[in-house]
Amino acid sequence: MRIALRLSAITGILCLVVTFSFAQTIKGVVKNVENGDGISAASIVLKGSTQGVVANEKGEFQINVSSLPATLTITSVNFEAQDISVTGTTFLTVSLKPMLGQEIVVSASRFSERLLESPVTVERVSAAAIKNAPAASYYDIIGKLKGVDVVNASLTFTSPTTRGFAGSGNTRFNQQVDGIDNQAPALNFSVGSVVGLSELDVESMELLPGASSALYGSGGMNGTLLINSKNPFKYTGLSFQAKSGVMNVGNDYRGTSPYYNFSARWAQKVSEKFAYKITSEYIHARDWLARDYRNYGRVGTNGAIKDGTRETDPNYDGINVYGDETTINLRSLVLNAIGAQVPFWQSYISQMPENIPVSRTGYTENELADPNTVNFKVGAALHYKITPKVEASLMGQMGTGNTIYTGSDRYSLKDLRIGQYKLEFKSDNWFLRAYTTQENAGESHNLTATARQFNELWKPSAQWYQQYGLAYMNAKMAGIGDIEAHNMARATADVGRPQAGSAEFTKLWDEVRLKPIYQNGGLFLDKSDLYVAEGQYNLSPLVNNAVELLVGGNWRQFVLNSENTLFHEVDGPIKINEVGAYLQVGREIIKNRLKLTASGRYDKNEYFKGKFTPRVTAVIKPAEDHNIRLSYQTAYRFPSTQQQWIDLTVGSGTLIGGNKVIWESYDLINNPGLSAPEFIANPANRIPVTYKEVKPESVVSYELGYKALIAKKLFVDAYVYTGEYENFIGRRDVVQFNDPANPAAYRGISVVVNSDVKVKTFGWAVGLDWRLPANFSVNGSVSSDEIRDIPNNFRSSFNAPKYRTVLGLSNSGFGPKNLMGFNINWRWQDKVNFEGDFASGTLDPIHMVDFALLYRLPLIKSQLKLGANNLFNQYYTNAIGNPSIGGLYYVAYTFNLL
Repeated sequence: MRIALRLSAITGILCLVVTFSFAQTIKGVVKNVENGDGISAASIVLKGSTQGVVANEKGEFQINVSSLPATLTITSVNFEAQDISVTGTTFLTVSLKPMLGQEIVVSASRFSERLLESPVTVERVSAAAIKNAPAASYYDIIGKLKGVDVVNASLTFTSPTTRGFAGSGNTRFNQQVDGIDNQAPALNFSVGSVVGLSELDVESMELLPGASSALYGSGGMNGTLLINSKNPFKYTGLSFQAKSGVMNVGNDYRGTSPYYNFSARWAQKVSEKFAYKITSEYIHARDWLARDYRNYGRVGTNGAIKDGTRETDPNYDGINVYGDETTINLRSLVLNAIGAQVPFWQSYISQMPENIPVSRTGYTENELADPNTVNFKVGAALHYKITPKVEASLMGQMGTGNTIYTGSDRYSLKDLRIGQYKLEFKSDNWFLRAYTTQENAGESHNLTATARQFNELWKPSAQWYQQYGLAYMNAKMAGIGDIEAHNMARATADVGRPQAGSAEFTKLWDEVRLKPIYQNGGLFLDKSDLYVAEGQYNLSPLVNNAVELLVGGNWRQFVLNSENTLFHEVDGPIKINEVGAYLQVGREIIKNRLKLTASGRYDKNEYFKGKFTPRVTAVIKPAEDHNIRLSYQTAYRFPSTQQQWIDLTVGSGTLIGGNKVIWESYDLINNPGLSAPEFIANPANRIPVTYKEVKPESVVSYELGYKALIAKKLFVDAYVYTGEYENFIGRRDVVQFNDPANPAAYRGISVVVNSDVKVKTFGWAVGLDWRLPANFSVNGSVSSDEIRDIPNNFRSSFNAPKYRTVLGLSNSGFGPKNLMGFNINWRWQDKVNFEGDFASGTLDPIHMVDFALLYRLPLIKSQLKLGANNLFNQYYTNAIGNPSIGGLYYVAYTFNLL
């Protein structure tokens, strides 16, 4: 049914009659005023319309207009914009003056404005910057911006954040691609790396650090990223890119392997009214390997790294080892029973420790997970100009593939499929859009759950531990030392254990991973959807532009459908409805000196009380090209879909959502759990954790910033901020005694709670961009983020280094005819105390150098790039339990990348 509706909609657009109208053709060239070189990819737009083109590699362009005179707006990254009045068809020569900070941004206030004059901190990445960057993926460029942290769950899963709270699938950070919320409705990760834009189709990225809910809604606690695609009316023709390289160099656990990335884009402007584009990308590689085999002491979903290996700790639980989460007290559950059956052992057993924890033997991620990351995505868009100022578009993009993701556990995402579809009507003053995101987890499975059930399949734990206990006692009675006795017992119990990669192993593994979690398997059956409708109107012309007046609103619905493998779905799929509206007013109080803007947004989720988030900003201009910005910003987020409704057993505990229905199902209302850290430290410390309704989290942030363009060559951007979080949402681990037949037995549960105190954050950053002679550029930044006033035993998952630095040197043109270029950058970050649902621990400092050497071939509109990510192959990890990332070395050929 879904496919039929999509095909009907696309067919309807294709059947529109394409209308050709008489037009005047304007031709010209855009040049650099300093050296006379043509400026490729300069934007030429008919002012007051959506019509525009981009200049070719020589700076040449031609644009059709319906009548003359007409005004053209000419812009290019790092050049001063110009408006040109055209009265005839004489060939135009437009000279632009190089100048930093002139890029046009929209994210700061939803109005177009110069980066230099934005009222809040904004980072912008242009298509030209993407083209010249060393990063193999444009997503990785974001990690080189000031104040940004990224977490890599695998090669194709990059999750950025600002001002703390880094993690896979960061729900405090919004991402939008062409206005589409980029978060998977159930899995809570950004889908931009699975479905979405290829590098060839990205026009720009804008990053708005910090609180941004006032304009962008729930989730904008720590920033919003807007990714914009190329319009087929402006960017036409065939483009393709081929990248090939190597990775996993020097990896003892996974040998050197190839990396492939191929993408293509075809766009055609059929007429002044109709244009279309088709895009595709294919990635294939052997992914980075998560290989942290340190011992982990778990309490529910919390824990800490401890000493010990499989050979020295009978209860060993490796971080990236799965199946060893199954553990029992051998003394109480096995040895006491053996003593009752073998009387002459009874007295010996009675003198043993009361608690002898022993875990099953697990398998490493290298043995279990498919190492082949495959991602294929395809997209298409049809654009139709209803009038010169109103454009309709219908787009669809789908992605599928295999990869690995870290959430509350490590997940092997196999045959994952995600689709996004949007219908939009857009003018220069308003837009209306409706879209949907639809995910299908395919054969994706939880590695921990699958491995534990795999162990039960080849030998049930009751049998395994019985064999272990008998062998252990025989060894002890023979006078063998304790650890050696444990190892001998394990060898005995592991007889018949399938060897990873064998035919028997594959048969049993497939049997378990393809069985749903609720049937004692590892498969989760997620087929959740998101539906959104939203609109915005710029009312400024209606008040004669006396003020900037903007209104907007949206509705969205989550439909969670995991068939009880991920969520608590007693009565079928769960629907969550949200509505929101916003208003913004801005006015220049003192001409060219002071501008004030105020905005406010109200949002209501059907399970929570409504939230109002205001924002007030001021831009003070004490001198030309010097701007001081002040802002009071608020943001909020409703608990994520998982924080509301998850019901999932992971490791040695269970994750549950904050909805009261789930608490009742675990009898946590009448039989509250006890705070786990205190109880584990001393069983006499029994502090009950009672049910409290989870509230939306909110933050109030104050920022002081300064931007300056000095001598037209040095761009400075600095800020300091403070934030105060209220009703901070986190997790608390509890132990619950739930077995009357065994009063000593308890289970670990992780519950969602709000902090009773206000949590404070503080940070600052300074960034420089300096244009030097001979096409050289230097850029760098230093930034810091801290969190304060964290309650005891409260896991904040702040996960940010106290300090980080970025330093870069580039040249956009040297050698014969300035056809060569290079880009090198270095990033360092301090150690991080990382806290996550999967595992927690300390991350070492990271030093990383990226490098690219470029050679342009203008006669065939091509570019060659030799790139290295992590040039010196210093393996690092940016989240506990995530893969170790080494060097990726590649060569790329790109044709017609504008």
